[in-house]
Amino acid sequence: MTARRALQELADEGLVVRAKGSGTYVAPLKSQTSFMAIRNIADEIRARQHDYAAHVHMLRQVPASVPVAEQLELAVDAPAFFSVITHTENGVPVQVEERYVNPAVAPDYLKQDFRLTTPHEYLSAVAPLTEASHQIEAITPSLAVCEWLELAKPEPCLRIIRRTWSDAGVVTYAVLTHPGSRFVLGGHLTFKP
Repeated sequence: MTARRALQELADEGLVVRAKGSGTYVAPLKSQTSFMAIRNIADEIRARQHDYAAHVHMLRQVPASVPVAEQLELAVDAPAFFSVITHTENGVPVQVEERYVNPAVAPDYLKQDFRLTTPHEYLSAVAPLTEASHQIEAITPSLAVCEWLELAKPEPCLRIIRRTWSDAGVVTYAVLTHPGSRFVLGGHLTFKP
């Protein structure tokens, strides 16, 4: 009974997969992050003693569309910085980060090598966060996101839409997409009486 209970607890935590009549198997690796904290994805991956790498697909200035202008509190068609980066854990893509940045707050954003430092690290140094908002939703990814995540076919993904502020105003508007089969969103709250 003790072994059966231990295996059930491991299955409940997603660490093993039980197949009736076949056996119990180690569950595939899933990246995990907290929706209650804003942490550097590279630090999260390295904390698990895994290898982190990034592939930069785009890094350029674009005219702010109506939705981007609203999110960054800019005029429509004003310059905005835009990056698309795939973050990998042990060589497996776990997040596509599509980020718009307010040039007034981070004027040297386009000069950074985001293979060596993450946007989070750079932005935390030049515009420390004072506020953030999150919106979390399940989506079917676009073909471009499927390609960046190296998905053989579209699968459900978790998308986190995040805005961040510093003392200077809105810093970023980011869309973070994670494949459902490789990602767990979790957290821990402590309540004191």
